[in-house]
Amino acid sequence: MANIKQQKKRNLQNERNRVRNTQAKSSIRTAVKKVLKTVEGKEQKEESVIIETFKNFVKAIDTAAGKGIIKKETAARKKSRMAKKVNAAVAAKKTA
Repeated sequence: MANIKQQKKRNLQNERNRVRNTQAKSSIRTAVKKVLKTVEGKEQKEESVIIETFKNFVKAIDTAAGKGIIKKETAARKKSRMAKKVNAAVAAKKTA
């Protein structure tokens, strides 16, 4: 344990940031699972439901990228890949 006052303060800040970052990353993983469940699920979901879950996913990703929890390029890549899946699912709904 640190004896220096400033290092004690840094340790508290680091712990707060670690918890915040863990929660944000967890919310991203949860959002990904929800989108994949609506897109690839056995149940037939409406287009509006798929798009709504995708919007929530994008919001979680953008929030994390804005706070520096994940890199902006990583966020863009994840959004792009998920958008391809969502667009394919919506297109399949329209043709079916």
